[in-house]
Amino acid sequence: MALLIALALFVAQAVNFALIVHDRAAGRLEQASAVPALRIADAIGREAEGELIAADRGRIRRVAANPLSPALPRRPEVAEAVRANLTRLGVPVGRVDAAIVRLAPRAGASGEADGRHAGRHRPRRLLVIAVEQPGRGWLIARTFWPEAGPAILWRLAAQTLVLYLIVLVPVLWLARRISRPLNALTLDARRFSLDGDTPAVPEEGPADVRAVIAAYNTLRIRVRAMLDEKDRMLGAIGHDLRTPLAALRVRIESVEDEADRARMADTIAEMNRTLDDILSLARLGRPSEPVTEVDLAALVDAVVEDFRDLGHRVSFDEAARLPVRLRPALIRRAVRNLIENAVKYAGAAEVRIAPRGPVVAIVVADRGPGIPPERLADVFDPFTRLESSRNRDTGGAGLGLALARAIAREAGGDIALANRDGGGLEATLTLPMR
Repeated sequence: MALLIALALFVAQAVNFALIVHDRAAGRLEQASAVPALRIADAIGREAEGELIAADRGRIRRVAANPLSPALPRRPEVAEAVRANLTRLGVPVGRVDAAIVRLAPRAGASGEADGRHAGRHRPRRLLVIAVEQPGRGWLIARTFWPEAGPAILWRLAAQTLVLYLIVLVPVLWLARRISRPLNALTLDARRFSLDGDTPAVPEEGPADVRAVIAAYNTLRIRVRAMLDEKDRMLGAIGHDLRTPLAALRVRIESVEDEADRARMADTIAEMNRTLDDILSLARLGRPSEPVTEVDLAALVDAVVEDFRDLGHRVSFDEAARLPVRLRPALIRRAVRNLIENAVKYAGAAEVRIAPRGPVVAIVVADRGPGIPPERLADVFDPFTRLESSRNRDTGGAGLGLALARAIAREAGGDIALANRDGGGLEATLTLPMR
């Protein structure tokens, strides 16, 4: 706002300066042409009454030829103005010429101070106007040509500075009064967290800004209330679904066929896992687990050991201690989902940790069928499965990668997938080193 107003003031002052310069130039031209034209017309009139034009009378004298040297700088606009003035006065003339003659400086005769005073006020250039009267010679008029000087520029600069002080200081104060509460609002919106209770933004500034902040504070309360209601509803749904699943798990013990009983138990277990994934994905953003400093290498190694205990082929490149602030249970869940996918679809997984400047990457690679390049982004959508390479026979509901990426992004990181040379997939989970 201040910059725009300053620019507008500068443009206005520039236009004002141009108009003043134009008006001063027009006034100088009028002064330089009107007075000599009147003197010439007056001299011609007195001459017609029989009075001779003397060389020292009225600064008008008659000569036989044009005395202006061709080398002198001409002022054709003055000549045209003099001709126009003489024509209005009814004086017929021939050619009109005007030129500037620079005067030699004169030394002051009454001391240094008087010399400075005289040199400051005495014009330095003389305007000579020659008007031809056909058959009668030329009439010569002389007048001082006023210097433009830098005074107008300094006055305009001072005027602009005063305008800036008068206008911009209140504008800057007002802009500060508006921007400070808006900055506070922006900062709170960026830091808005669903897992904590932060104080409301102070309602400051002009009325419209206070109204925006009040609406934002009301919105914060409503969002938290809706999320609290959602958490209560999810808890109720989870309880209501787990109860019949537990009852089914007890009842299948009465099934005599062991194969049928095993298949039914697997189905119930898969339903429980799917329910856990859905509830975890829905509750993400309001985790109950606090952020703590954890050795990331030890956390990943513990997850790998869990898979090894179950008989899966999972390798891990030992890494140095990496202290990172995160939510251990959630990150463990994300890493487990990535390794579980690799084990399901390739039979084995290769896990390593690679520090990369401000972030650390957990890489889970396999030699499975991979994913078509055009479908790499689709597998992160909930309940999305690629039937051609990762079919339902392997189990799951298509929530593993969606949940893992949501956990990574909640921690300030992300997950990227890439096909490996020679076949297979590489999943990279990056986390900030903080």
